[in-house]
Amino acid sequence: MYSLRSGARAMLLSPLRLSQLLLVPKISLSSSIPLSFPSQNTPAGHSPFSNSSLPSTSTPRRQSLVFSISSPSRGVASMADETVTYLSQKEAAEIDEILMGPLGFSVDQLMELAGLSVATAIAEVYKPSEYSRILVICGPGNNGGDGLVAARHLRHFGYEPYICYPKRTAKLLYTGLVTQLESLAIPFLSVDELPKNFSDDFDLIVDAIFGFSFHGSPRPPFDDLIQRLVSLHCIDNVHKRKPAIVSVDIPSGWHVEGGDVDGDGIKPDMLVSLTAPKLCAKNFHGPHHFLGGRFVPPAIRDKFGLKLPPYPGTSMCVRIGKPLSVDISSLRENYVSPELREDQVKADPIDQFQKWFDEAVAAGLREPNAMALSTCGKDGKPTSRIVLLKGVDKEGFVWYTNYGSRKGRDLSENPHASLLFHWNHLNRQVRVEGTVQKVSDEESEKYFHSRPRGSQLGAIVSKQSTTVAGRHVLHEAYMELERKYSDGSLIPKPEYWGGYRLRPNLLEFWQGQQSRLHDRLQYSLREINGSRVWQIERLAP
Repeated sequence: MYSLRSGARAMLLSPLRLSQLLLVPKISLSSSIPLSFPSQNTPAGHSPFSNSSLPSTSTPRRQSLVFSISSPSRGVASMADETVTYLSQKEAAEIDEILMGPLGFSVDQLMELAGLSVATAIAEVYKPSEYSRILVICGPGNNGGDGLVAARHLRHFGYEPYICYPKRTAKLLYTGLVTQLESLAIPFLSVDELPKNFSDDFDLIVDAIFGFSFHGSPRPPFDDLIQRLVSLHCIDNVHKRKPAIVSVDIPSGWHVEGGDVDGDGIKPDMLVSLTAPKLCAKNFHGPHHFLGGRFVPPAIRDKFGLKLPPYPGTSMCVRIGKPLSVDISSLRENYVSPELREDQVKADPIDQFQKWFDEAVAAGLREPNAMALSTCGKDGKPTSRIVLLKGVDKEGFVWYTNYGSRKGRDLSENPHASLLFHWNHLNRQVRVEGTVQKVSDEESEKYFHSRPRGSQLGAIVSKQSTTVAGRHVLHEAYMELERKYSDGSLIPKPEYWGGYRLRPNLLEFWQGQQSRLHDRLQYSLREINGSRVWQIERLAP
């Protein structure tokens, strides 16, 4: 990515690195594209990523800049409903020149985005419960800088990173990154301190040695480090798991366009492309290919006709390439959690639920009040769906819905149901069983008018679980109601909408543990001396 120097003797990246954070569609053009941007505070006409000159001015004003882009045809990779293009080294450099010049992106900004993208992609696949010990091997250029940033984020994500940084760069940006890592007590290992067999001490290795502008033959100590990574692919050890290898943008030792030309290069398990995959990525056949970046401004996207993949939620990475083929039977987690003991839990299950729920909220889980509601009508056929908990107290668990829905019909025929809360990131589940009855009209009315007006209108429009001719029918009905109540008048609650309360007679608290020896504590109502009390029992996992 945005490299520092080039040349056969330089063990660094080229001055053009930002293009790793950009995605370019399949186009072939040779034209002058005018771009107007405000000038930056850096010396006019100077870019730290290129030896080329840009038009300059001595005072801040708007500049009209013209860049000549000549793009050969590119290969297209498949992505879930998108196309992804592969960038040549020249194309990556041309995009970087614009981004690093008139758009005013700095090296440290882009390095932070790149490193965060790498760390996020790793966290998507390799969980700290099984891949905690990470060795990050950093080269002397910007690819190495990405590795340093990634290591910092991985530490905050709960991993135990170690750094091998043999040829340190003296520039302030890099010394600052080293200081940040040292302040987090992240160990730096010399080449001599590395174990002979990486499998002995590490679960995952990040290859952040060379980027897309490196050329020539690697020199010591990187030639030996690369060969040691290559050898991991050849080791046949039935007793030890080989460390997973994650390469940053370009697997070190590969030709940026030709790829693993000789066929004996690093075989990474994950490739995190930055900006767009480079041509060499056509030869990547590992199971995990991610794109990182998510920063491209509209001016660049529109001028170049870029087609960017949709990033999920707030993530800095998105999976690209062919959908991963997974052996479902091999999917498993080895949970690491605090023990759940009888002498630690609350005597009342509602109090224990409230404690766990508060912890789920504090952990920042998305919709911790989401619960699976299972019902069964008189036909004996169970159905489940996700609904949202809207209240809990000693009387039970409350949610709201359309009384004419499938669950409403089931509950009218069989007033027994179960709830399931699943808080994945805490390795926790809560099962609740009991009888169900409607809440009072007053409760339903109060909650209905506490909802956003749009939700109130939606509840009227939707005759839940009935057949609809098309989405346009819902939209038209909604817009009609929106016009009807545009004066802000009170929206009446429909009679067919309201709340249910499940009064529990059994709750189970499940905490995932290693080797499937999970903790299961069950609360059940028992009749003792004429009083109903909660009894706690441990169940086999």
